[in-house]
Amino acid sequence: MKESNNTEVQAVKLTANRPFMLLMSAQLISNVGDWLHLLALLTMVGLKWQATPWEITAISLCMAVPMLLGGPLAGYLSDKMDRKAIMIGSDLARAGIVACLVFAGSLWQVYLLLIAKGILDVLFSPAKSGKLKELVPSGQMDQAIALSSSIEQITKIIGPALGGLLVAAFGISACYVLDSATYLVSAVILLAVPQAGKYRTDRGTDTSEELQGRKSFRREVSSGLRMIAGMPAVLGGVVMLVTVLLVLQIADSQTVTLFRDIPGISGDLLGWCLAASGLGTLLSALVSSRMGKRPLLFMSAGAVLMGSVFTAAALVTAYGEAGLWMNIMLFSSFTAAGAGAGLVFIPFYAMLQRRTPEAYTGRVFGTVNSLTSAAVILGPVAGGALVTASGPVSAFILSGVLAALLGLAMLMLRSRIEERDNAGGLDTQVMFEVSQP
Repeated sequence: MKESNNTEVQAVKLTANRPFMLLMSAQLISNVGDWLHLLALLTMVGLKWQATPWEITAISLCMAVPMLLGGPLAGYLSDKMDRKAIMIGSDLARAGIVACLVFAGSLWQVYLLLIAKGILDVLFSPAKSGKLKELVPSGQMDQAIALSSSIEQITKIIGPALGGLLVAAFGISACYVLDSATYLVSAVILLAVPQAGKYRTDRGTDTSEELQGRKSFRREVSSGLRMIAGMPAVLGGVVMLVTVLLVLQIADSQTVTLFRDIPGISGDLLGWCLAASGLGTLLSALVSSRMGKRPLLFMSAGAVLMGSVFTAAALVTAYGEAGLWMNIMLFSSFTAAGAGAGLVFIPFYAMLQRRTPEAYTGRVFGTVNSLTSAAVILGPVAGGALVTASGPVSAFILSGVLAALLGLAMLMLRSRIEERDNAGGLDTQVMFEVSQP
């Protein structure tokens, strides 16, 4: 029976899955809007209002802190409530919040609006991950994650370019208005997505948990972390993902500082290199469906590649001279770094989708989002401290070496982790349910 189901899954192309393609269409439109909104925001605060570096850093904190604090709770809600309703409600609320940025006249107003938008982002993300699990069979999950990641990287390349044109032609407010409209369009598309996907599991009607009060609620909210801890491969992947993301944030936050120390460097090179990073991740997404069932292997390779490239880029800027060859080397380095990041992120999220029971997807992804948000917050702080203490070149070399060593360590431990993971034998969901009181 299982074999016939797999054959049926392979016979139907993922692109013929209409509910899934509707979900991806909504993601495409809202992702483009996100990059328009971010570019317009930085232009307004950084260039028009001449905010200080710490005031600009506070923008990132306002967006990341809600995810750090609210991830597990948002995941719990997405598993217990209608995911489609959560996504649509989040889109509609974010449309109004972004539209209010048109009328913002001070930094504290911007901060409050960004915190409000961050809360809605927190609600949307695990609901989308859970809905994806409802709509796509496990045999096509790698392809689905690859397509979703490709959309994110394509919009990362197209969005800023489109935002720059809009700001130059129509002003900052036009980006906010268009971003608000993208959320409305996304909500309209989501209306056509089924309320319960074909692969949604039965939630049951037992209300005994509700009678256990606050203790049961805390246990439910923390269940994502306990489920991750019960899967050695996923736990190892989480540790690696958070560490690599921390290194990536250290580098991203100090790239401007690194480039600024190159005499005669072109002012356009930074933008080209950031686009190259997105291109590299896109290339990884395009081939990720062929990576098989060895996510830790590819994550290890990605960490080694990314760390090596960061180290090489720092040495190029320290000892090279501005010109065509430096531009080519830096562009190639950032492309390779983006590819390495893609090899870390995409196989991990594909593994997480495959291994997590659909009924617990929100809580598991909410927990992961909280952990990655911690890296997003701590990375720039660590990057600033490293650059202050030893300079940008040393900071890049140190972070790059650490990422490469982490990849090598995971490569050596991979077989042991996979053996422990396979030794469990039982399905993750069954083990988790048995452990419930």
